Amino acid sequence: MKLPTRIPFMAIRNIAFAITVVISLIGLGSLFKHGLNFGLDFTGGTLIELTYDKPADLELIKRELGQVGYSDAVVQSFGSTTDVLVRLAGDSPDLGNEVATALRKIDDTSFEVKRVEFVGPQVGEELRDQGGLAMLLALGGILLYLAFRFQWKFGVGAVGSLAHDIIVTLGILAFFKVPFDLTVLAAVLAMVGYSLNDTIIIYDRIRENFRVMRKADIIENIDVSVTQTLLRTIATSLSTALALIALLVFGGDSLGGFALTLLIGVVVGTYSSVYISAPVLIWLKLTSEDLIPPAADAEGVDDRP
Repeated sequence: MKLPTRIPFMAIRNIAFAITVVISLIGLGSLFKHGLNFGLDFTGGTLIELTYDKPADLELIKRELGQVGYSDAVVQSFGSTTDVLVRLAGDSPDLGNEVATALRKIDDTSFEVKRVEFVGPQVGEELRDQGGLAMLLALGGILLYLAFRFQWKFGVGAVGSLAHDIIVTLGILAFFKVPFDLTVLAAVLAMVGYSLNDTIIIYDRIRENFRVMRKADIIENIDVSVTQTLLRTIATSLSTALALIALLVFGGDSLGGFALTLLIGVVVGTYSSVYISAPVLIWLKLTSEDLIPPAADAEGVDDRP
């Protein structure tokens, strides 16, 4: 399929901006109203490691725990198919034995309790603070990187795009009460990298086209640049989304939050790379002169006859 040389993406940039504002406000409203459903990694709780004689069925164990009142339990494999990690809210020293007794009443599979550990809320709060700090440092580093590699106007566009992605993604997670644990935090940080990669590819093409299309204005440049990278964007986003959907369907609860968060991030990030990071360059009135290194003006002129 051969694409036209220019698809007028920026013709609807004002409509897209209005949609962006509405979606971002809904995301912020969801965050303030519902808040994130922090998992045991951040709130504290009890961790129980079970060792089975044969490969364990994680979904069955979760259903069995739900039947005896532990519906909020997080069940994961730990190192091998016979080692299971169960995370529960609560700090009772007998919780491990209570869980083992409840499971044995339902299931006659042989297992033993290998260890029981309590994660205090202070540790969880520290993890939450460090996770937020990591996200802020990542955004700051991205702004500096783009300012040095391109120009500060590109940095503003990229950070604005990433801020939109994070707000919308966290808002969706808050609305649907998706447990927010360390794996989901890792997915958010991975989403930042994915969205940034897409944005940089478009920015690179915009910078190159400033040298080729000397008489074109910024709107025409962006339209042509996005059109030229469109097939690559579709192929990358679609293949990533298909892999994440498979992970979401077959990965179980332990990977469900990670896959869902990254899937939302792929969709939102693809949109923002076109309709947030690029229009910002128009509003900031980027020109080809902005991309000329300052040293070129002072030292790049040869006055010899």
